[in-house]
Amino acid sequence: MQDLLTMAGEIAERLRSRGETVAIAESSAGGLIAAALLAQPGASAFFVGGVVVYTRTSREALLGITAADMDAIRPASEVYALLLAGRLRARLGVTWALAETGAAGPSGNRYGDAPGHSCLAVSGPAEATRTIETGLDDRTRNMRLFASGALGLLRGML
Repeated sequence: MQDLLTMAGEIAERLRSRGETVAIAESSAGGLIAAALLAQPGASAFFVGGVVVYTRTSREALLGITAADMDAIRPASEVYALLLAGRLRARLGVTWALAETGAAGPSGNRYGDAPGHSCLAVSGPAEATRTIETGLDDRTRNMRLFASGALGLLRGML
């Protein structure tokens, strides 16, 4: 967890110094990304909110992403992660939104992804996506690796 806290501290400092804000939408990281950012002193200066979007129900209720929005978009993909990030950014009016979606394990998800698969996206003044394939079926380790990858992607964008 210390590596997540260290990265989150660097992100917090950059956001605070620039007067920017962030929100998080995560799935298979289960809240670890938001927790690392919220553990930073003065988080209220940069952290606006976060959601764990784990089901279709939560996706629609929390982000307003309907079945029609998902037409031709495969969940647990970079395109889907970017949709999550973009929708969250628009809803909360933040400078940056970070999204993560995937399969932590020990088995794959219903979309055919193996455990250890995660797609990440940042939406802000610039956009980026990335896919992680850990090759591991260790749920806890994958969750930490997904959170680390997501924070690393955001840090790189800042």
